[in-house]
Amino acid sequence: MAFVVVAAAGVFAESQNRAVFQRDLRAEIRSEIGLIRARLEGKINGNVQLVRGLVATIETEPGMSQARFAELSASLLAADSQIRHVAAAPGLVVSMIHPMKGNEKALGLDYRKNEAQRDAALRVRDARQVVLAGPVDLVQGGKALIARFPVFTGVDAKQFWGIVSAVIEIDRLYAASGLFGLGERLDVVICGKDASGNGVPFYGDAAIVAQDPVSVEVALPSGTWEILALPRGGWEAHGPNPWPLRLLVFVAGALILVPTFVTGRLIEERQRHIGELRRREKQLERMSRRLGLALATSRVGVWEMDIDNNELFWDDRMNELYGYDADGGSRGYSHWAERLHPDDIERAEEEFRVAVEETGKYHSEYRLVLPDGTARHIRAIGAVYRDDGEPTRIVGVNWDVSADIALNQDLKRAKQVTEARNSELEAAKERIEHNALHDSLTGLANRRYLDELLAEHAERAKAEGETAALLHIDLDRFKQINDTLGHAAGDAVLVHAARALLDNVAASDFVARVGGDEFVVVCRRPRESAEASVESLGNLAERIIACIQRPVVYEGHECRVGASIGIATDAGEGESADPKRLLVNADIALYRAKSRGRNRFQFFNEALQAEIVTTKRIADEILSGIERGEFVPHYQPQFDAETLELVGVEALARWHHPRRGVLPPAMFMKIAEELNVVDLIDRMVLERTLADLAVWDKAGIVVPKASVNVSARRLRDEDLIRGLRGLAITPGRIAFELVESIFLDEQDDAVAWNVDKIKDLGIDVEIDDFGTGYASIVSLLKLKPSRLKIDRQLIMPIADDLARRQLVGSIIDIGTSLGIEVLAEGVETMEHASILRRLGCHALQGYAFARAMDGDALAGFVRARQWKQAS
Repeated sequence: MAFVVVAAAGVFAESQNRAVFQRDLRAEIRSEIGLIRARLEGKINGNVQLVRGLVATIETEPGMSQARFAELSASLLAADSQIRHVAAAPGLVVSMIHPMKGNEKALGLDYRKNEAQRDAALRVRDARQVVLAGPVDLVQGGKALIARFPVFTGVDAKQFWGIVSAVIEIDRLYAASGLFGLGERLDVVICGKDASGNGVPFYGDAAIVAQDPVSVEVALPSGTWEILALPRGGWEAHGPNPWPLRLLVFVAGALILVPTFVTGRLIEERQRHIGELRRREKQLERMSRRLGLALATSRVGVWEMDIDNNELFWDDRMNELYGYDADGGSRGYSHWAERLHPDDIERAEEEFRVAVEETGKYHSEYRLVLPDGTARHIRAIGAVYRDDGEPTRIVGVNWDVSADIALNQDLKRAKQVTEARNSELEAAKERIEHNALHDSLTGLANRRYLDELLAEHAERAKAEGETAALLHIDLDRFKQINDTLGHAAGDAVLVHAARALLDNVAASDFVARVGGDEFVVVCRRPRESAEASVESLGNLAERIIACIQRPVVYEGHECRVGASIGIATDAGEGESADPKRLLVNADIALYRAKSRGRNRFQFFNEALQAEIVTTKRIADEILSGIERGEFVPHYQPQFDAETLELVGVEALARWHHPRRGVLPPAMFMKIAEELNVVDLIDRMVLERTLADLAVWDKAGIVVPKASVNVSARRLRDEDLIRGLRGLAITPGRIAFELVESIFLDEQDDAVAWNVDKIKDLGIDVEIDDFGTGYASIVSLLKLKPSRLKIDRQLIMPIADDLARRQLVGSIIDIGTSLGIEVLAEGVETMEHASILRRLGCHALQGYAFARAMDGDALAGFVRARQWKQAS
């Protein structure tokens, strides 16, 4: 039987050995081709990034000449890359090539007229990202990849300039990635032509695909390749050497028989051990008698506990110490615990648990409360042990140390009284000085202490070259907590923030509270460590933000705040270090951190200061522009989807800047929102639109309706309705466009009341940018708008994306079922218009028909019916 077991184990072990070998071999191959994959990705992405630099330069110099293009391309080809040549096609017509030699015939190639390349060029333009094709056979010989890059110019990068193409030599790419060096060890195949990820192999023997190869995926800028590999000669040609394992199995079998021979000798040894145990038992009895006499003399109580069964043995002295009858009755853990003083029971039980479960050594002091109310101090020691075949036990002794404790307490009280009298005056002095320089709520330094520290730093900066970094921290959402839960909750949040700062700064750093919810951290360092501290300042800011964001529970409420941090340093300023300037710079950085969305940090730099100055200049110009009436509407026509007749216009705000010309909202609206003047601009656009409608009506130009945007702030204005009643608004001629985020399922009363009154004035309500927010069907039913405008982000892909087309169709069906007209924005081509017409859309708006234009241009556009030519 032993032989059969050993033989079966040997067969199983050999099988497992082969399986482990195969697994390790696959892991080794995966590691090798993984390295090749990383090199391929790195080389391809490196070539792409080189060309991206050229594309970025073209975006800033759209009128680039061939000489300039050749100069930039030459530096690109001179880099460590596999790029063979580069061509640029502004307006989809090739007009610049480098190197020119050998590629002259490509000049003048019009991608729009070239059947072979038109679809690829248009795909690059529509996708707005790089597209990688190949490998392809080159006319000049060899194979290559072709990377095509779209180029967009203009302020908002929406004007299509053309494409840039780069030819990457595939053999040089393989060589640079180390692919050719695998031929001696591995058979390799690469699939995924045109970055399709799979398909027919374009490198290596296609037969490898059916031999269970190891595969990895190569991530490309516009798709993937797949690398497949197996050992040279296939899996069967590689296997482990079985003889060492077979020898081991033979030795293991021999080991089964040898112990049988040894067993007889062990039995004889056992008899000798039994005799030795009996002799030791007699010796133990004599020692026990001696120990009993010693315990009786010292009045020490002895106890022993069976930990596994919770059985406790106490001698008579233990019963006497704990106030129990010395009747030899059984004792348990509860007898010990119920005598413990209430203030000591938790600590004593924990010390006993640690001894039993962790250390094995027990030492504790605690108080007992006897039935007559007497308190007794007990000192206990013990040790855990376990005999063979027996449960785990702990044995120990207890003795009364009440007299020693009382004496020590008297001595301590006398010492404390003496020390208290000596330090009372010193403590009072320290409290006065501390209160003068510290915040009473958080215990942090106050503004006065901060000023003293910065003045001291200025002196050290001059004398020793000391540098400083200042972090200005402002709590986000603190006012909401004060307003909703009261100042006590706000105080709890401030204490939490102070603790978060102290827990994260270094011991040498300075922390102060300088305002209601504002804090400052000052980190002073020697000049030589200033550069190294920049990275650590960023890490410190991240830790502070994460720690402050943790919730604070106050009276059952979770209070959550965030933190915005501005960081400024005076590294390198030396004698010119200005503490006041440091505070101002940190405050500027803090303002930027808040404007970027809060819960983040921002370093101060010269560019930020320049931006602040620029923002202030634009803000001043906006206020002046409002006074001079420079904000006017431009109109984008809207058309019936079936008849393509004009059904209205959308009035879009434009700024006629006296020096910079006509500016779109992206150039001024954000700053206008910070100035709280968006409602004034909306009113100016509405009044000008009403005036233009009157002019068009008088001239016989039919513009059925005009839609104007209304900001959320203006919609909450209690004086909105009174102002609208003072305007000559013909019912049905004006519609207010509300962005989807304005109306939620829970509207405030001012918004709901104003919307109802707007409808009573004959002004239609439309939902703008529908599909980008979070409105529900319930909120649509409550608001009852006359029209939904589907956002351009949903409309643009419907020509190629079936799923997006179905989504748009569902939105149209919802609007139709609710009796709401549906208008599609962003109709760029007549193909979009045809698809939307089939989906049941009611109205269309987009560049396929017309762009936004001023009032005079619109009048000419309507008279000439120019949209008919476009359609």
